[in-house]
Amino acid sequence: MFNTLRAPALLTLLTAFIAGTVQAIPKVTRTGKYLYTDTGSRFFIKGIAYQEQGVVIHSDDNNFGEPSTFVDPLALGDACKRDLPFLQELGVNAIRVYSVNSSLNHDVCMNLFSQAGIYTIIDLSLPLNGSIDRLAPSWGTNILNQYITTIDVFSKYDNVLAYNIGNEVVLGDSTAVAPYVKAAARDTKAYLKSKSSSILVGYAAINGASTFREPLAKYLTCDPSGANSDSTSIDLYGLNDYSWCGDSTFQGSYAGTTSSFADYNVAAYFSEYGCILTPPRLWTEAPVLFGTDMAPVWSGGIAFSYFPATSAQGEFGMVTISADGSTVTTSADFDRLKTQYGLVTSFVDSPAQSAAAASSYPACAAANTGFVASTTLPPTPNEAACKCLESTLSCHFTPQSSNYTGVLGALIDEGCGMLGQLNQPGVSCVDIGGDGQTGVYGRVADCDPTIKATYVMSQYYDANNRNVQACSFSGNGTVNPNAPSSAGAASAAASSCISNPGAIFTPTTPATTKGPASTNKGGSGGNTTGAASALANPSALIGMTVTALLSVMGAVWTLA
Repeated sequence: MFNTLRAPALLTLLTAFIAGTVQAIPKVTRTGKYLYTDTGSRFFIKGIAYQEQGVVIHSDDNNFGEPSTFVDPLALGDACKRDLPFLQELGVNAIRVYSVNSSLNHDVCMNLFSQAGIYTIIDLSLPLNGSIDRLAPSWGTNILNQYITTIDVFSKYDNVLAYNIGNEVVLGDSTAVAPYVKAAARDTKAYLKSKSSSILVGYAAINGASTFREPLAKYLTCDPSGANSDSTSIDLYGLNDYSWCGDSTFQGSYAGTTSSFADYNVAAYFSEYGCILTPPRLWTEAPVLFGTDMAPVWSGGIAFSYFPATSAQGEFGMVTISADGSTVTTSADFDRLKTQYGLVTSFVDSPAQSAAAASSYPACAAANTGFVASTTLPPTPNEAACKCLESTLSCHFTPQSSNYTGVLGALIDEGCGMLGQLNQPGVSCVDIGGDGQTGVYGRVADCDPTIKATYVMSQYYDANNRNVQACSFSGNGTVNPNAPSSAGAASAAASSCISNPGAIFTPTTPATTKGPASTNKGGSGGNTTGAASALANPSALIGMTVTALLSVMGAVWTLA
């Protein structure tokens, strides 16, 4: 059965409904492993993924079909007005959004959803260059500043439930990236606390083999210092779980996973669910997810996905949008989810908040062959130190084009190879890299990739007696006239700038911030200006390669 409605026909009714029911959305916080509203009732995430899929470029290094662009759904006011009646028809109280553009205005959508009692779970990462790359991990000023800027932009809204610091970054063969994710949780959490914010810090994990799934979950909530501190712990663990296919049962699909997480120390939910391997999707798992078998462990879930989305497994999505963005056509998949969500008329309200045990944060387990992550985390990215360093470097990266994503990666690759050929003591790319397995991080590893490029280029320029040709790099380098007069003086100045490279501190709002470079266009949002397709900010470039260590591939919005 298909249902087609045009947005204008709904707006008058919608406006009248909201005008008559406006009230403050209850604040949701975590007590131990459960979520509660400010009235003391348990809160469950009864949600849906809400983001149009960006452009997917299929290649050998993009096996997961990760988009290279995105449409920010929270910046499309007309589209949110169009979709709200359908979200209300489903009965959801939360949406998950995978990427947002901090340079755009989100007032219409966020206020509309707040008035309708709908919370948002916002992923802070951006496609390709604005995320922690599982093959070339780095936790640097570019990504931290991007995260902070997004947090600042959304700080005025009362319906942000959580910020995800990553989505399926850690896989079974890349557990050494976990320290970077944990460092991101630490610094994001510290910044939120400095702003007196109780918004949850989350991570969405792939439902992989238990040999790394459980160790990762525990790693993200353990305390490396052994002092029972929550400073490096996430607050909300999400599991992208597609194990219930067809008309399965709790015992057949969820019992094992639920048992594995029975003693987990923070709140957990299904950050994606909705198997498409045995169509049609019946969604009979939805009532079970909120029932008595799972409520002691889980706090709801996010059905995937409102908009159409393509993956290696097939097609997801419950609605289609007309070319002019005005008409929503629902599918039988939508109707079945509506029916099953409709069976969830109340939430299990136990334990009482006063009876919920406080979380403890055990010491981290030792690394092993199945989970190699070090408990020594990357330092807090230090923009002041990195900018100071940049001012002392003798050969600056000055690209000929503003779109220098590909140039930067190739240039660093080339520069590191050239340094290796020099075979001079102390001249290498070690300072810009890191190793999450050994817990050793270069003293420049937390700097913006453009500063890393400048660092590599300056080493080569200085090693060649500052021959001006050694700073050319195919026209992408410029001699810095304000650099110290000798290589020795430059090295001393650089060491002064980064005198404490392993420091951990509370981040602050960056002095200058930029949103993603592109503005929204190309989506089906129905705005007069068009829906947006935004590429990551060039200052958030991370896809560079350092000989045998770094390679180009983002890790964001994996469709399980």
